[in-house]
Amino acid sequence: MSGVRVLVGTRKGGFILTSDGRRERWDVCGPLFAGWEIYHMKGSPADPNRLYASQSSGWFGQTMQRSDDGGRSWEPVGNQFGYDGVPGTHQWYDGTQHPWEFKRVWHLEPSLTDPDTVFAGVEDAALFKSVDGGHSWQELSGLRDVSGHLWQPGAGGMCLHSIVLDPGNPDRVFVAISAAGVFRTDDGGTTWQAATRGLTSPFELPDPTATVGHCVHNITMHPSRPSTLFMQKHWDVMRSDDAGDSWYEISGNLPSDFGFPIVVNANEPETIYVVPIKSDSEHFPPEGKLRVYRSRTGGNEWEALTNGLPQSDCYVNVLRDAMAVDRLDSCGIYFGTTGGQVYASADGGDNWNAIVRDLPAVTSVEVQTLS
Repeated sequence: MSGVRVLVGTRKGGFILTSDGRRERWDVCGPLFAGWEIYHMKGSPADPNRLYASQSSGWFGQTMQRSDDGGRSWEPVGNQFGYDGVPGTHQWYDGTQHPWEFKRVWHLEPSLTDPDTVFAGVEDAALFKSVDGGHSWQELSGLRDVSGHLWQPGAGGMCLHSIVLDPGNPDRVFVAISAAGVFRTDDGGTTWQAATRGLTSPFELPDPTATVGHCVHNITMHPSRPSTLFMQKHWDVMRSDDAGDSWYEISGNLPSDFGFPIVVNANEPETIYVVPIKSDSEHFPPEGKLRVYRSRTGGNEWEALTNGLPQSDCYVNVLRDAMAVDRLDSCGIYFGTTGGQVYASADGGDNWNAIVRDLPAVTSVEVQTLS
């Protein structure tokens, strides 16, 4: 019988939740790396036993962890990237003798076909790649050639937070940076171009035609339609049907088009989910009601999903990497909150329940569907 492994990163450790294909009872393992910020954990699509985790602290800096047995044991990899004797430093090497200093690894994206290849997006914004399971890293520096001197930090920092791999074209990668925009490479990361036509940011950019400077919160795609991208932006939910060459708004009847996560149903490429919050200054659900919104039409027409979610006095947030889906039938949807709850729906969002409560603030949720 199929099963599900949910990888949860929090401000004070990582947790692994497992269940069978019914997704009714959950075993909880953790905290892993207790007391450390685990900003992101993600498993390899090519090997269900290979997991990567971004472990950091303001004192000891950044460490990358890898598991080869599904999370039962871990080892630090790329030791030169972490604590180097100077508390508070975060240093990765970019192939030269000079270290790249940054605050944290925001996002890890393992290759779809090779468990030893993994991408890392960091703050301040840059993209790194490892082809040896995380032992050594090389910056894909061509990204910063796209007006990198004009990039500015959003409220959460200048972070490269989204990495989307095209399953039909291994040389095509999309990344999103807050607050710079979306960028695409078609040659494996050597050269890049901005993919922002159609985005408008009147609160951030005086020039409505600017190609760089947009505060993008998240991007995603369905693997069966790699030219269709969905975006949650700093105000606006957007869609592209031409691999990011142009975008149009699909916010429709949402109560607020501000939020952070956006995901696509694994079995229905036109079914998407967002979690609106009130505004850029009030990071909690409108009216204190935690609602996931679903569109079965690829945007514009949205329905509130509330059954099992708190509908009064709820003031949590859902961060950009804290929502994910499994690949079972029917598709399971999962999200974690800054209040420490992880909610799951085994029926595409119709009904929800908290599969674990009272964790530290959740920074990321990723899902592996196991055979």
